Amino acid sequence: MKLIECPRDAMQGLPEFIPTATKINYLNALLKVGFDTLDFGSFVSPKAIPQLRDTAEVLAGLDLTASKTKLLAIVANLRGAETAVQHPEINYLGFPLSVSETFQRRNTNQSTAEALTDVAAMHELCERTGKTLVAYLSMGFGNPYGDAWSPEIVMDFTQQLAAMGVRIVALSDTIGASSAATIAPLFSALIPAFPHIEFGAHLHTTPTTWHEKVAAAYEAGCRRFDGAIGGIGGCPMAADQLTGNMATENLLNFLAEVGLESGLDLAAFARAREEAAGVFAFH
Repeated sequence: MKLIECPRDAMQGLPEFIPTATKINYLNALLKVGFDTLDFGSFVSPKAIPQLRDTAEVLAGLDLTASKTKLLAIVANLRGAETAVQHPEINYLGFPLSVSETFQRRNTNQSTAEALTDVAAMHELCERTGKTLVAYLSMGFGNPYGDAWSPEIVMDFTQQLAAMGVRIVALSDTIGASSAATIAPLFSALIPAFPHIEFGAHLHTTPTTWHEKVAAAYEAGCRRFDGAIGGIGGCPMAADQLTGNMATENLLNFLAEVGLESGLDLAAFARAREEAAGVFAFH
């Protein structure tokens, strides 16, 4: 099972700017753990996400010499993608393609149709530069705006991505709207329908609902999971203030429960969690 650690998602909404040196120290601790991928930063407008305005400087400070972990950066448009691909250390570019038209406009200031055009251009750019595009289907399990949602709509978006050649699609539970009853049918339908796509789960959850969500995705065949140490971060539009990122600790507990090795250096994980407690002030 692939574990993608998402400190970018944990940091981006914090009002207090985390010093660049602190970010670098934390990310370097995470790079020693052995995660498949580190969602470390984003190349977006500093006005939109001021917390991550130092992503290029952070990247320059990362020690990648002894780490097998791949780097993923989020981009919000083609301009950001063009900036990101100039950094040879970055393996993946992630783009939030929303199933909700309203959220696409709020999140990237474009229509869904415009976003799909950008995705095609980004995919071609990634192919030319040796990167891989990860398409996140935001609001993949429903939205708070009343925009149409159904498994068929998610299937249609995936079909369009497949036609472009996109090889990694992560269903994103942007506001914690998912349940086992929606997660299982989606993955059960998508995974066999698109065998050339690697499907991931970027789930937001409350402390009491994480297990059923992970189990539903795993039992439906998903083997790529995003998490964040301490469950920090999440969408400010979530109805429940306890809704945050899937805690990496819970993913590790689930792996132990089903008898799978995580492949992580657990001593390094413990040290990274101590770093996280200082960065995010949790215990």
